[in-house]
Amino acid sequence: MDDLREKCPWDKKQTLESLRHLTIEETYELADAILENDLDEVKKELGDLLLHIVFYAKIGSETNHFDIGDVANEISEKLIHRHPHIYGDVKVNSEEEVKQNWEKLKLKEGKNSVLEGVPKSLPAMVKANRIQDKVAGVGFDWEEPQQVWEKVQEELSELNTEIKKGNQKNIESEFGDVLFSMINYARFIGVNPENALERTNKKFSNRFQFLEKAAKTANKELSEMTLNEMDVYWEQSKEFFK
Repeated sequence: MDDLREKCPWDKKQTLESLRHLTIEETYELADAILENDLDEVKKELGDLLLHIVFYAKIGSETNHFDIGDVANEISEKLIHRHPHIYGDVKVNSEEEVKQNWEKLKLKEGKNSVLEGVPKSLPAMVKANRIQDKVAGVGFDWEEPQQVWEKVQEELSELNTEIKKGNQKNIESEFGDVLFSMINYARFIGVNPENALERTNKKFSNRFQFLEKAAKTANKELSEMTLNEMDVYWEQSKEFFK
């Protein structure tokens, strides 16, 4: 990185701000590789992310704000402080107690709200999941999955009522409540909603592309086929990808 910042015109030009969107892109590429269980690709994407960390640290060192050593020390000290059950005399009996202690420690560090740690720019589904996880860490949570499922049913009923009334603003509001409650239910049944939806996205895309290829092989245009005709290929795609 020292060589690149000195000799490469592109690398010389980069700033914290210019790298930001590239880092986000690399993170999503890593996430894709993880969902595909492509460990060789995971290794490569981790390298790309490591490059970004080194790049940011190099830029920080040029302004004497921080360097890679500071970055490593900062996270080391944080992990020690946040794990008193390992590095102190605190006793815990479960993962949930660890998470609760984590949130309490962050409040002691000067945060005014447990929700301060949720980035504003997160995608809405990921943000909802993190919000629910954060408040659960301080005890604001349902006790049983059945309670959450009943809440989902309640929100669906309220959505249906607003659809019948036809008020679009209220429909959107209630639809958001349904999504929020479903994401909460996912947490209770051990499902990551973002991963679950992305796997469904991939499944649908694979099946639809199978349909497109099958139609092309049969010299048919999708736009000219009936839904029943397309459904024949769709059912074939399900068998193909089993």
